[in-house]
Amino acid sequence: MLSRARTQDGFGLIELLMSMTMLNIGILALVAAFQSGAFALQRASKTSTAAAIADIQMERFRAMTYSSIALDSSSFTTAQSDTAYTGDIAYNTGELTQTCTGSPLPDECLPIRTLTGPDGKRYRIDTYIINDSVASARLLKRVTLVVRDGNALSGRPLARIASTFDQATGS
Repeated sequence: MLSRARTQDGFGLIELLMSMTMLNIGILALVAAFQSGAFALQRASKTSTAAAIADIQMERFRAMTYSSIALDSSSFTTAQSDTAYTGDIAYNTGELTQTCTGSPLPDECLPIRTLTGPDGKRYRIDTYIINDSVASARLLKRVTLVVRDGNALSGRPLARIASTFDQATGS
């Protein structure tokens, strides 16, 4: 009986089972790390594209005359019923509006518009324009652009850019 307790029959199978379990845990950890990295790269790509879209849109405003920087009044009325638009910190009930002309309306007049970015994904641009002033009482307009994921509007904005336009300099 003593010789039977000293044999190691069956221990190889237990060692193999333990090593396979440890290897499986390690492989699953690597797969999770790669998946997390892929998600982070996708988010960074969307954020970068959104920032480029916001810059392009702001350049369009910089090319306009001071008096033409405003939102279309009828489009703004429609935008006021959109909770993603009105829920943003840049929203103000006193947004600058005027009657824009053209068919279709110029993009700069629309408070909300959706476009497909160069990466093939949908983005939504929300535009907010308000009067602003400084101590010297010069008239200013502040334009804020917020770019969101066109498919998931409830999330936080991907990009936000603001610029102030001065009536005295025309820019």
